[in-house]
Amino acid sequence: MKIFILPLFILFFSLFINNYELIYKNIYKNIYCNISINMNSNELPNFTNFKIDEIEKSLTGIISQLETDFDILENKIKKEDNKNNFYNLTIYEREKIGYSLNNFWSITSHLNSVRNSNDLRIVYEKMLPKIITISNTISQSKILYDGLEKSLQQDLTPIQKRIINKELQSMKTDGVNLNVKDKKTFLDISLKLADLSNKFRNNVLDSINNYKMVIDTNDKKNMNKMPESALELFSEKAKTEGYDDTTPKDGPWIVTLDGPSYIAFMTHYPNSDKRKELYKVSIQKASKGDLDNSKLIIDILETKDELSKLLDFKNYVDLSLSEKMASYDEIDKLLNSISKKSITKGKEDYDEIVKYSKLEKVELWDSTYYLEKMMEDKLKFKEEDLKPYLVFENVLDGLFTLSEKIFNIKIIEVKKGIDVWHPDVKYFNLYDVSNLDEHIASFYLDPFVRPGQKKGGAWMDECIGKSKNLNKFPVAYLILNGTPPLNGKPSLMTLGEMETLFHEFGHGLQHMLTTVDEASSAGISNVEWDAVELPSQFMENWCYHKKTLMSFAKHYQTKEVLPDDLFNKIIKQKTYHVANGINRQIYFSMLDLYIHKNKITDIHSIQKKISKKYLVKDIDEDDKFLCAFEHIFAGGYSAGYYSYKWAEIMSLDAFSAFEEIDMDNDKEIKKLGLKFRNTILSKGGGTDPLTVFKEFRGREPKTDAFMRNYGSL
Repeated sequence: MKIFILPLFILFFSLFINNYELIYKNIYKNIYCNISINMNSNELPNFTNFKIDEIEKSLTGIISQLETDFDILENKIKKEDNKNNFYNLTIYEREKIGYSLNNFWSITSHLNSVRNSNDLRIVYEKMLPKIITISNTISQSKILYDGLEKSLQQDLTPIQKRIINKELQSMKTDGVNLNVKDKKTFLDISLKLADLSNKFRNNVLDSINNYKMVIDTNDKKNMNKMPESALELFSEKAKTEGYDDTTPKDGPWIVTLDGPSYIAFMTHYPNSDKRKELYKVSIQKASKGDLDNSKLIIDILETKDELSKLLDFKNYVDLSLSEKMASYDEIDKLLNSISKKSITKGKEDYDEIVKYSKLEKVELWDSTYYLEKMMEDKLKFKEEDLKPYLVFENVLDGLFTLSEKIFNIKIIEVKKGIDVWHPDVKYFNLYDVSNLDEHIASFYLDPFVRPGQKKGGAWMDECIGKSKNLNKFPVAYLILNGTPPLNGKPSLMTLGEMETLFHEFGHGLQHMLTTVDEASSAGISNVEWDAVELPSQFMENWCYHKKTLMSFAKHYQTKEVLPDDLFNKIIKQKTYHVANGINRQIYFSMLDLYIHKNKITDIHSIQKKISKKYLVKDIDEDDKFLCAFEHIFAGGYSAGYYSYKWAEIMSLDAFSAFEEIDMDNDKEIKKLGLKFRNTILSKGGGTDPLTVFKEFRGREPKTDAFMRNYGSL
């Protein structure tokens, strides 16, 4: 999830409360409210009838019932003398009694991300401690833990054994072996972390929503040098703010910190002073006044360190990596080996920009602008020339056609009878062609930015997870923040927005095409965190496959297919000046690890220290981007941001298997695609990721494709 972002686990009691920011990733959630609970059907959420003022009363009753049911379950486990029944009690019965709470709470979490409001925030924050408390009670049950251990005496499948072993490990990091006093401390820490992370997240959202740059008609000279699509976006925002007389050509215009608006302005606006103004605001999000996250970050880091020590880990990095693929030494070695090459190339790239700009130095707020101009001059490539060919509906159809071809599935939109949380939301059914067109999964798609309601970024969310025990098939949420239709035109996508759509659909495919029917290992459940991004990043590569792109890239007015010369320019720009983007990601990764490994009192000085090693150009003196770094302070990537690069190596190596055959041979592509489906996409968390990768590729991952993808740096 390019953003990840990222949840409550499908088995409610298996929450990693010690890493509570996972709640906000919202990957493993069912959503359900105001309809009778039927565990033997795939009834969908009733968003229309969701009532915020009923949440507290409903949750209180559900939690009370769960407490009663869990007491009964513990007594059953204690009295059970048949060794062959422990798996059923500890996994299946536990899943059933937690279903109601898991479903009801998840709708609150989901809508808090896509239809945020003050009323919803208030009740969410009020009920969060109760959710954590009951979760802690169950995850720290020694009776449950002993029952799980006894289940290992049964004749279990390899998937079931992996489930049990991971559950036991999870309960250890949830504090099951702590004494009574320390368990109370663990709960206090969990509650504190949840509160801090939630405040952090809200402060970021509010700081973005509170800012707007109004550009009046006196600036037409500069504004009219910008692409028409950008002016339409800024004018549309002005209309929503009460400027009824605005037009794209004449203004006034409003620029915001939302992704499409910010990127368009920084890329195309010709006046450096105004770019500087917007850049400065962006790097200081959530760092001032009542929305300042600086103190929250220190509190979060100190609290995580306290948690780590309580669980006998040296630091939070050790705690985080205890359940991931990679070791710290492996991460450090890999990222620094890449950095040595990317830093050298990054310096060359920066010098080229300076030379092109004819300035003494190119400031941070100038680099995107001049890079765009360089691509226009040297590659003869303008992204604006590409956008008319990337009509959202056509791109979506192309993505579906590709997926249907290589994975042997069929995707059909359901236009009636589906309740959604916003009119832009679409709903699709997915069928398995190889099995008599069996309906195996569904998904919602929420494609466009919605300032003030919807959090930024993009993510895949689990609405319903596959479960044999509950007779459920998978339903996914795919959430984007793309450019909406404007001024009578369809939604015209940037390259980045197209990549993001393919990326999130990759996550969705792993969720929907799972063949594992144990809920806690189906789809992405139970997948080691540093392997989660493999399918998503794999799908991005198809954006640059000529036959695929040409199949749907058609001009929205002329219907002309994307010209060959424009495609060739797209391929050239892919590796053009990419080194400093890599440097930035490595900087984020190593900074994340450093602050979670060491005692920190001044986050901004550490920022500067780490940046000097991994970035070509010093960060701005006012840079406080950590204050808005939700991935690690309100998402699931604490001491785990490296996962993007770690998984990218595997994803590019996997895609290189396709490059090694005839990419235009549909028969060969489908054969290999089915192999990818039957390994990477289908096995979910039921098998460790390295084993699954080797099943697909026939060997362990190599970095060759990664280096080649970036022009060998």
